[in-house]
Amino acid sequence: MKSLKASGHPFSISTLQLEHLHAHRSDQFADRMADAGLHPLKPTRIEIFQINVGKMCNQTCKHCHVDAGPDRKEIMTRETLQRCLDILATHDIPTIDITGGAPEMNPHFRWFVEEAARLGKHIIDRCNLTILLANPKYYDLPQFLAKHRVEVVSSLPHYTAVRTDRQRGDGVFEKSIQAMRMLNEAGYGQEGTGLELNLVYNPTGAILPGPQQELEADFKRHLLSEHGVYFNKLYVITNMPISRFLDFLVVSGNYETYMQKLIDAFNPSAAMGVMCRNTLSIGWDGTLYDCDFNQMLDIKIQDAPVHIDHFDLDALTNRSIVVDQHCYGCTAGLGSSCGGQVV
Repeated sequence: MKSLKASGHPFSISTLQLEHLHAHRSDQFADRMADAGLHPLKPTRIEIFQINVGKMCNQTCKHCHVDAGPDRKEIMTRETLQRCLDILATHDIPTIDITGGAPEMNPHFRWFVEEAARLGKHIIDRCNLTILLANPKYYDLPQFLAKHRVEVVSSLPHYTAVRTDRQRGDGVFEKSIQAMRMLNEAGYGQEGTGLELNLVYNPTGAILPGPQQELEADFKRHLLSEHGVYFNKLYVITNMPISRFLDFLVVSGNYETYMQKLIDAFNPSAAMGVMCRNTLSIGWDGTLYDCDFNQMLDIKIQDAPVHIDHFDLDALTNRSIVVDQHCYGCTAGLGSSCGGQVV
């Protein structure tokens, strides 16, 4: 499976995605936020530096909002990573969230983690699990991550092989279980180690997810009894109607129905806790965005310099967050964020 970009798909162009989201849509998200007293949406405090270190990945998942894959060559340079470190060294931003693609495929990944650890920051690696088995040079990653006390957050669409493989590719579930065993052996998910292995669940179809607590209990029971693997928490997220999932919705004839589900489930309480209020998203080229989803739609921040080279914390803290129709995905039902449901 090729990325949308490599196959020349119209939805590889962010403006065409936005045109589709805007077409024939009377329920404007900004109006809904205004009715809830949340427009313009303002940051609370920047607590998380979420850095997309590149779109290269060893997988090409059907739901991927990044449109990542082996054919994507965008990679953050060491110079841009150093600029991030310089900012983090001089600002009270406690968490570094490293994402991709497969972040570990960036050639500067280990150096960056080592330097970030020296700053005393909490580090998150959004690892797809199968990268640990993709090449011998990754086999020792569990020990490396454990040494630097990195929290590992990994996508696992379901606790069954058929539903996981349907979304992520044949054989991915079994490889993911093997990778979880490697992480467990390094201490991850084990009581008393402080090494967190957290999984991310998102539905395999055009439906909204169920409650996080119930799904976590199901995942823990099945994964332990059937595969003998442990993890700490399950983060439940809603599929965003962008990129490859948008393509799936259109091709399957589910787009209008799914969007209406999101709109009907709008929850002001979830809107108050959206991740863009305490997270800053940094693109592989150093461009700044309000969130990872805005980044993939090329919706840059407003009211502040738009590149890491001109970082201005005061301006960023006082900016108005840019919202659009896809934001219904984060505010539906119990809400959705990179840290799971928010209500």
